[in-house]
Amino acid sequence: MLAMDYRGPYRVRPEQKPEPVIEHPNDAIVRVTRSCICGSDLHLYHGMVPDTRIGSTFGHEFTGVVEQVGPSVERLKVGDRVLVPFNIFCGSCFFCQRELYGNCHNTNPEATAVGGIYGYSHTAGGYDGGQAEYVRVPLADVGPTIIPDDIEIDDAVLLTDAFPTGYQAAEMAEIDEGDTVVIFGAGPIGIFAAKSAWLMGAGRVIVVEHIEYRLDFVRRFAQCETINFREVGDMAIHIKKMTDGLGADACIDAVGCEAAGNALQSLTGIKLKWQAGSATALHWAINSVRKGGVVSIVGVYGPTFNAVPIGNAINKGLTLRMNQASVKRHLPRLMEHIRAGRIKPSEVITHRLPLEEVSDAYHIFSGKLDNCIKTVLVPPSAMH
Repeated sequence: MLAMDYRGPYRVRPEQKPEPVIEHPNDAIVRVTRSCICGSDLHLYHGMVPDTRIGSTFGHEFTGVVEQVGPSVERLKVGDRVLVPFNIFCGSCFFCQRELYGNCHNTNPEATAVGGIYGYSHTAGGYDGGQAEYVRVPLADVGPTIIPDDIEIDDAVLLTDAFPTGYQAAEMAEIDEGDTVVIFGAGPIGIFAAKSAWLMGAGRVIVVEHIEYRLDFVRRFAQCETINFREVGDMAIHIKKMTDGLGADACIDAVGCEAAGNALQSLTGIKLKWQAGSATALHWAINSVRKGGVVSIVGVYGPTFNAVPIGNAINKGLTLRMNQASVKRHLPRLMEHIRAGRIKPSEVITHRLPLEEVSDAYHIFSGKLDNCIKTVLVPPSAMH
């Protein structure tokens, strides 16, 4: 089968690999119909996650058609169209019972934090991802969700990670009616977080970014205010001036470990890798939120040290909330929003490329070329 193949930082290519097989009675084999490149895939692509192994296949956002099921699978059958949440979870452990599907205790037992994730290095269990023609889907009765006939495929693929993660970012921000919410980052997650903040009753939504085409896009998609951080001095002071001297009620870090905006953070976190990425957005969030406010973190950071102003958070009495999104928990509500016409997730897709052009797709998405917001890869069998 054709699959994306990682050859080292900034080097990916299409490659012929063996098709996956049923390894456990609860497995399914899914023929991929859509697969996205996620902003967090770029952390792997850029070499920010050191245990990303040569030969890995990335991709944790995908839809497909069930081609084969193991003998113990009861809820899926061959031919079902499914969206596959990026979390690989058992559904029965201590954490899954509490709907913390991103922290499943059984799908990544070597780790102390994250559960299994498709195509996201050995930190997340070493599972092959969906930027391929076929994927082995473990625990097939638990994770995959049959795509309803009234949900379009390009909307469904955004339900595997990007939309639920942005939605959970807004949920964790504990937004009260009329709150001012500041979101750092205007990539797909930040864009969905901005839209979701309105759905949860925000009175004012402000998105911070430095790339003008992204700022233009989020203004159109989420009808929010924007700040180009290259045009302001101290971010916390700027936000306070916009909010009667108090600060935002909630701030969302939708950037993670490759945040621009601070030369020292970029040097120590991105260039020298002395810390688990640049924590610039997290600094801004903690310092820009009002006393007693909430900071929600969905940007991806590595598992090692980060220089974070925790003393400021303590002295301001902040609530910090963070986690991988529990995709399955959100799906019923998000499908309601799509059906009601409140949001059309596929509108963030700007580029659709065949899987054979995966190298170009990563180059465009990573370089933020051609006004790229979200890239979808289409395998050969799904091109018709």
